[in-house]
Amino acid sequence: MRLAVIAFPGSNEADMYSALKDVLKEEVEIVNHEAENLEGFDGIILPGGASYGDYLRPGAIARHSKVINEVKKAAEAGKPVIGVSNGFQVLLEAGLLPGAMKRNESLEFICRSVEVKVENNETLFTSEYESNEVLSLQIAHGNGNYYCDDETLDRLKENKQIVFTYNGSNPNGSLENIAGITNEKGNVLGIMPHAERAVEELIGGTDGLKLFQSIVKNWREAHVANA
Repeated sequence: MRLAVIAFPGSNEADMYSALKDVLKEEVEIVNHEAENLEGFDGIILPGGASYGDYLRPGAIARHSKVINEVKKAAEAGKPVIGVSNGFQVLLEAGLLPGAMKRNESLEFICRSVEVKVENNETLFTSEYESNEVLSLQIAHGNGNYYCDDETLDRLKENKQIVFTYNGSNPNGSLENIAGITNEKGNVLGIMPHAERAVEELIGGTDGLKLFQSIVKNWREAHVANA
């Protein structure tokens, strides 16, 4: 599987690249935000960090990058697209996911491990997890307080688009403890916790690894079926 990690000014693309290349052993390339063609990739990942220094709003400037049009094309074609932390914020700003991010309820930057529950393990991002499995993942953000209107929330629940929630304490005030959602089609995921920082025991655990393994497994099964 050939994966693209999009690098905006201020992104932490190296963490994601290492997780995919060194641990998952997949073909991966760091792609500049000015890229105008992503057709050769099977999946697209927008990493965490602080794109453009989080000026205006996190993700607000990155959404106007040339590559976003290509990310939208990939999503429309059904390819898996993931936005982690700042990448989630970019997907929201770009309209690829519903809702918005507000400042953390504490108005402080939070960097620590949290418990995250798998609410829906029937997506291409979560199929390797058990239903209601509780994970230990790291967060590092100042704007992770997910919000949407009542109509959108009802739609998220009805379509089972809420795939990850904070378990126990809510670190940022996020609506309904939401930590990760998909689009209605189920091929675009936004998640605030950094799954790529939990792929090896050496760095504190492997609870994030199954997210990436799910994508690869589902992609390979789909290609075998279409072969």
